Amino acid sequence: MRTTVTIDSQVEELIRRAMRERGQSFKQVLNSALRKGLADVGPDRDEPDFQVNARPMGLRAGIDPARLNALADDLEAEAHAELTKRLRDVADRNQTGA
Repeated sequence: MRTTVTIDSQVEELIRRAMRERGQSFKQVLNSALRKGLADVGPDRDEPDFQVNARPMGLRAGIDPARLNALADDLEAEAHAELTKRLRDVADRNQTGA
């Protein structure tokens, strides 16, 4: 993987020193340091696994829970259309002086 990272000057000096001492490339030293630093990183086994307790949603017949986003979009579009119409009506009344 290729990526760009910003390294503190102190870290850069540590990497350059390790490169000289080991006769390795920047890439080799950096990968080795990352492996050592991340070796013990993992899920904390002291915590219990997260568990979801499913409950019925209480939806009416005919409402597909997989399409709730589409339903929300439709409702938002209707509300936007209604608001736009009211604002245009107000603007028209202001222009005609009524």
